[in-house]
Amino acid sequence: MVTELLISMHPKRWLKNTFMFAALVFGMKLRTPDLIVRSGLAFVCLCLLSSASYLVNDLVDTERDKLHPAKRDRPLAAGRLNRSAALGAAIVLASISLALAFVVDVRFGLVASLFLTVEIAYSLLLTNYVILDVLAIAAAFILRVTSGSVVAGATTFSPWLYVCGSFLALFLALCKRRHELIVLGDVAPRHRKVLADYDSTLLAQMISVVTSSTVIAYSLYTFWGGHVPENKSMMLTIPFVLYGILRYLLLIQSGGLPGTPEEILIKDPPLLISNLLWAVSVLAILYLF
Repeated sequence: MVTELLISMHPKRWLKNTFMFAALVFGMKLRTPDLIVRSGLAFVCLCLLSSASYLVNDLVDTERDKLHPAKRDRPLAAGRLNRSAALGAAIVLASISLALAFVVDVRFGLVASLFLTVEIAYSLLLTNYVILDVLAIAAAFILRVTSGSVVAGATTFSPWLYVCGSFLALFLALCKRRHELIVLGDVAPRHRKVLADYDSTLLAQMISVVTSSTVIAYSLYTFWGGHVPENKSMMLTIPFVLYGILRYLLLIQSGGLPGTPEEILIKDPPLLISNLLWAVSVLAILYLF
C-alpha cells in the first residue's frame, strides 16, 4: 500500500513547486547559504502540501478518472488504494507540512495555508466552473512564487516576474484543458464537467492571448526588471522562452504530450534542452557578468 500511496502523491508534479525558487534566483539571493536552506525547507513543505491536495483531488475524481485512458490506472481509480488510507494520508501530510511552514517563517506559513486552501477549493468546487478553474490553477502557481519571495526576503524581486508567472501559469492551465479535449474527445465532458463549456476554438483564442502576453511580459522584464544588467544582456534569453512556448504548443496541437502536461518539461528532449540553456544563460548573465 505504501507504493500505491507514493504514486498517488504524484511526486513528478513536484516540478511545479520549483517556481518558488524564482525569487531566490532573480532576487540575487543565491549567494546566501541560510536563505538557500530555508528555501529548500519551504520547497519540501510545498511538495507535501501539493501531495495532500493531489490525494484529495484523486478522491473527488475517482469515478471520473476511470474514463481517462491514463488516469484510470491511478491507484484510487483502479481500486488498489483504500480511500480511507488516502484521506488519512492527506490530512497527515497537510498537518505536518503546515506545521513546518510556520516554523520556517510565519509569513510563509500563512501563504502555504492559502495555497492549500486554493488547491482544495479547486478540487472540491472551482474545477466545475469555466475560466475560474484555470484561474485557480494560475493562482496556485503565483502563490508558489510568493512563497519563495517571502522565505528568501527578496523585497526587490521584480513585479514583472509576477506578471510573467501569472501568464505562464494560465498558458499551462489552458493548454492542459486543450490537451484533455484532444485526448478524450466526446468523453471529455464526462471526465471533467467544465470541459463541456470549453471547445477547441475558444481555447485556441485564449491560448493565443495568453501566449502573446507571456512573451511580452518576459521581454519587458529583460529590459526593465530588477537586477537586470544595464547592458540589457538578459534579452538574449528571450529566444529560449519563445522556443519553449512554441514547442509546447506544437505538442499540444499534435496530442503528442509524453505523459501529463507537466511531464513534458522533462520528457521532451528539445524542450528540456531549451529549458536548460535558458537556465544556464540566466544564471550566467545575472551572476557572472
